[in-house]
Amino acid sequence: MDKYVERPVKQNRIVVKIGSNSLMHPETGRPDYIKIERLAMELTDLRNRGNDVCLVSSGAIAVGRQMLKRENNIQSSLPEKQAFASIGQSKLMMIYQQAFGNYNQEIGQILMTKYTILNPEARANAQNAFDRLFEMGVIPIVNANDAISTYDIQFGDNDTLSAIVASVISAHRLILMSDIDGLYDSDPRRNPDAKLISRVDDITEDIMAMAGSDAGSNVGTGGMLTKLIAAKIATRSGTSMLIVNAADVSVLHRIADGSKEGTFFVPKYDENFDILSYIASTLVS
Repeated sequence: MDKYVERPVKQNRIVVKIGSNSLMHPETGRPDYIKIERLAMELTDLRNRGNDVCLVSSGAIAVGRQMLKRENNIQSSLPEKQAFASIGQSKLMMIYQQAFGNYNQEIGQILMTKYTILNPEARANAQNAFDRLFEMGVIPIVNANDAISTYDIQFGDNDTLSAIVASVISAHRLILMSDIDGLYDSDPRRNPDAKLISRVDDITEDIMAMAGSDAGSNVGTGGMLTKLIAAKIATRSGTSMLIVNAADVSVLHRIADGSKEGTFFVPKYDENFDILSYIASTLVS
């Protein structure tokens, strides 16, 4: 395996990840157009502030399922989910194209798999593509290539992918927008006295244990464990990470204005952290 060469972190480069359950109405599994419109405005405003902005977006499977009028609460097979992703991806991009177009913001699409970073040529090509898009003032919208790569369908809901993207593009910050306020010391859905942890200085075994067995929602697939794996990849690569609640996407400009939101993971660059080996050993195909 080739050696992964870190690039200096770019202080104005932000990756925002939003999951399927944050983009769809939970009652129907259909797109929440008001939230998507607001998200486009917030990300465009981040771009207008002088940042390079990248959106990692789930939602293709949910949109594809809705287009085929399949019930959201019926369990689908893995090949069916791959088919939903293939059908829904173009529709999802059309939705984003319209939303961002209202603010004269150009977007581009990039579909990735874990092999994008494991293969040195593919990784270099991805870095070049991202850099050029940022130079052009474009906001790249990234999704897993779920039609051919099944890891994120089964385990990640793009949490891990967003950390990989942050590492590839040398982002200074990764923001995971979720359906929870951040990391708690116990499951807040079961323990009303659970306390939000506002800052994590290191991803220890005790911190990882706080993820429990959270499996995520019936729309998305990501739980707290995948978010902590993402935090490990991001922080070890020198990128800070935030977990915030996507119920109000206005949280993005509040963060930009200096507000303390959610759980902040302190960047802790580790020159001995081999991201390639970690990804190869941790993520299945």
